[in-house]
Amino acid sequence: MSRYTILTNDLQRDLVDKNPQRKAHVERMTPHFARFLARMRDLRVPVVHLQLVYDVDDKKIELHDGRIPVLRGTAGAELLPEFVHPDDVVMEKKKDSGFFETRLHDFLQERGVDTVVITGMQAQVCIQTTAADAHFRGYNVVVPSDGVVSTRDEDRTRALEWLASYCAVVLPMDDVVARVREGADIDFSVPALP
Repeated sequence: MSRYTILTNDLQRDLVDKNPQRKAHVERMTPHFARFLARMRDLRVPVVHLQLVYDVDDKKIELHDGRIPVLRGTAGAELLPEFVHPDDVVMEKKKDSGFFETRLHDFLQERGVDTVVITGMQAQVCIQTTAADAHFRGYNVVVPSDGVVSTRDEDRTRALEWLASYCAVVLPMDDVVARVREGADIDFSVPALP
């Protein structure tokens, strides 16, 4: 049987409030996503929040209105409290992928995890890079179609299509919960490329 872990990406005030579209998408997702996380915790699936924290000296970071967002210790870097439980793990990252120069792989290996469920935002950036890096490290990857957001709907749609065609199983959150609860297998076979 698979050993699952939920990974959330970038559900932080500075990143969510960057523009009205992001904020609206996250607000729409919040009730169902918070319920999904609670149900997965009830099934003893750990939740790891990947928290983007920029380094002031990094020359390749995106400024928000002329300032560096998500700096350590600022309110804008904090995770949205509606998604965080005291038993959750918070792991800082410096770049889009949760695996880049972090302890995530070691953490998952120490716990015998073989399947990661990747959620949060943005689907075409942090979700895709984290999913690809998980795939490269041999993990099974699940991306809940309704558990990821992007500023633009077309970016989210394109990202989900790419993920499903390459490195992830894309399912609605309710299906993920049902499969975990029932111990049902998910077919992780790699699709043949045309």
